[in-house]
Amino acid sequence: MILSIWFRVIRVRFLLASVIAVSVGLAINWRQNHIIDPLDAVLTLAGVMALHASVDLLNDYWDYKRGIDTATKRTKMSGGTGVLPEGLLKPSTVYRAGIGFLILGSIIGFYFVFTDGIIIAAILGFTILSIYFYSTKIVDSGLAEFFVAVKGAMIVLGTYFIQSNQITAESILGGIVVGVLSSIVLFIASFPDHDADKSKGRKTLVITVGKEKAVSLFWIFPTISYSVIVFGIIIGVFPMLSLITLFSIPLIIKAGLGLKRNFNSIDELVPFMSLTLMFSRITGVLFALSFLPSL
Repeated sequence: MILSIWFRVIRVRFLLASVIAVSVGLAINWRQNHIIDPLDAVLTLAGVMALHASVDLLNDYWDYKRGIDTATKRTKMSGGTGVLPEGLLKPSTVYRAGIGFLILGSIIGFYFVFTDGIIIAAILGFTILSIYFYSTKIVDSGLAEFFVAVKGAMIVLGTYFIQSNQITAESILGGIVVGVLSSIVLFIASFPDHDADKSKGRKTLVITVGKEKAVSLFWIFPTISYSVIVFGIIIGVFPMLSLITLFSIPLIIKAGLGLKRNFNSIDELVPFMSLTLMFSRITGVLFALSFLPSL
């Protein structure tokens, strides 16, 4: 029982975004160098997962402390985990767990700073500061989607660099694709929380531009991801097989049209938030698979 509560507050199913990001970094390295250091790969994944869990735990804590989670309707895609409002865990316990995962991820990161140098130090420093201030500063300035996109890009870039000690066009462009795919999930999930976030001083992108204009902004995310993939293929840094990501286009079209019809209805919007999550994950997995020579 207690384990299921912790899985809930950590939002285990959303950790898949980080798994995909690490996988893309490893896949790009495999295509270029035909070798993967298994120990470094496992440690990278463990560190990234710990840091991802940290930001989710601290976000749940601060949303509860600010009264956001008690002012919004919770769904399976938005409104927090409900663990703290329901009294299933103490706020201090969740906060300590968030800091604990941050320390664990940082320790693994410092190992790579020692073995791989200043590039990893820069990525780790940005990550630690961003995670700690995400729920108190970043989301209040309308930069949450940008942070998530940069975070995803950094994971791909860092994973690739740890394996190869290089930064290449493939890793940079691949990071942009993955980062934007993660960002769109956060973007659509902020629609149901609009009123509660605004009443508590939070400034999401949806609040900044308004719901109606935000509906149009939705299309920018998949446009960027697909455009970068096609551009990468054209300049020869992505394999032609990366075109398999285009198979997810029907998913995002359906999600976008559903958002346009239901952006003011929380219950009606939930299926399209789930569809956006599915689009993000499927596109990310297909993108990672496209770099494997066996395909």
